[in-house]
Amino acid sequence: MTRPGEVVLVPREGGSYEIRVRGRLTDSLLTAFEGMQASVEPVETVLHGPVQDQAALYGLLDRIQSLGLELVEVRRLPDPPVDPELTPDG
Repeated sequence: MTRPGEVVLVPREGGSYEIRVRGRLTDSLLTAFEGMQASVEPVETVLHGPVQDQAALYGLLDRIQSLGLELVEVRRLPDPPVDPELTPDG
């Protein structure tokens, strides 16, 4: 039970993320981001894909830092619309 004014941290569910890093990553660097798709733009590489939870997101960010890559942007992608015909209640 929580007390008034107490902050409760709730684990965040996963989602899809887009992570932009400066420069063009080589194929060998891209292997460090297994499970993510990559697209190369003129001055940056865009990684995108599912991330299980916040711990996994922090792990990706730590990997970017440990590889000496420059992080440009991280953003959560919108969840896809839910098809009512696919829900158990529908």
